[in-house]
Amino acid sequence: MTTFALIHGGGSSSWDWHLVAPALEERGHEAVAVDLPTEDESAGWKEYADAVADAVSGREDVVVAGHSLGGFTAPLVAARRPVRLVVLVAAMIPSPGERFNAWWSNAGWEESGLDDVFYHDVPAPLVAGAKQRVREEKSRALSDPWPLDAWPDAPTRYLLCRDDRLFPPAFARRHARERLGIDADEMDGGHYIALARPLELAERLDGYVSARPA
Repeated sequence: MTTFALIHGGGSSSWDWHLVAPALEERGHEAVAVDLPTEDESAGWKEYADAVADAVSGREDVVVAGHSLGGFTAPLVAARRPVRLVVLVAAMIPSPGERFNAWWSNAGWEESGLDDVFYHDVPAPLVAGAKQRVREEKSRALSDPWPLDAWPDAPTRYLLCRDDRLFPPAFARRHARERLGIDADEMDGGHYIALARPLELAERLDGYVSARPA
């Protein structure tokens, strides 16, 4: 049985994965959605990695999936303990020593100019639920340099969303190639894919580790 450690993006919570987790469990996996210590002003990247690593302690077959800003945390977990795979879902890919605020210009990101870059394809009740659970990013992690000297020695896949208005496909493809030297996988949907298309996302995650086609 594979354990999926599910890491939310900036300003969010484990609730973002509440539809994906049961779909993974129906496919025979364990799903552990983690709340990062985003509102703890003293929390750095170590505490972010601790939160995920502690949540899957004792599991042997672990896949770490990080959404959006969760792309900063997912590889930290892979550097700390053996993981089967890192999956970056519409995610930011940090470079050694890079700070969150510097990532945007370093990565060559540009605003799409479109309205509602987050929830445009998410059902209204789920948008309301997400907005009720927005958390402030107060931790010092976002002002600290990303601590790894290199990407961890773990297989990594990048899954972009073709309708993403925050990280459009052209940017995401280039970002994955420039930062990791890999070609991104693709699926339909916008940035909040775990709420917009949870069953399809679960199928894609399952497909990375099983013989079943995604």
